[in-house]
Amino acid sequence: MTMTKRDLVIKVARQTNCKQAEVMDIIQLALDTITEELAAGRSVEFRNFGVFEVMRRKSRIGRNPNAPKNEVTIPERMVVKFKPGKEMKQQVMLLDPKAKR
Repeated sequence: MTMTKRDLVIKVARQTNCKQAEVMDIIQLALDTITEELAAGRSVEFRNFGVFEVMRRKSRIGRNPNAPKNEVTIPERMVVKFKPGKEMKQQVMLLDPKAKR
């Protein structure tokens, strides 16, 4: 199951006894700020959570699976990478890999 932004707003609103509209505004502002920092080429680090970084992905040759003889040049581009923090890694490692998700 996937948590949506709306699910997050409801959960935080319940835990903080704040109005959902206020929580939505705060979460959206935080997400917008993270996006702005990444778009400016800066990393965003949250201790014990993780780091968002902008990385350069080199150009490469790709192939269409439906026509593997046709090669396509995929141009160099910038991408966002996420590296989880220590606490997140530890909690995720506790998941049962055999359990259906």
